[in-house]
Amino acid sequence: MPQMPRAKAHASAILREYHEAETELIGKAVVLTDGTAGTVEELYLDEAHGLRLSIAGHPGKWPVATIKLAQK
Repeated sequence: MPQMPRAKAHASAILREYHEAETELIGKAVVLTDGTAGTVEELYLDEAHGLRLSIAGHPGKWPVATIKLAQK
């Protein structure tokens, strides 16, 4: 049974980082490497691709790693 607490600790760490990313990005202006720009509306945790974001006025979801510039 020692694996359960470790798994719970990993899950808690993932959620903590996800919420930190939400705080840092939601409502902020960003420019992506492909030139897409706008305000981050929502973040998604995608099993296959990791953290993705949606931008107001643009259909689709992009990997967070494609952020070139972000409002501070």
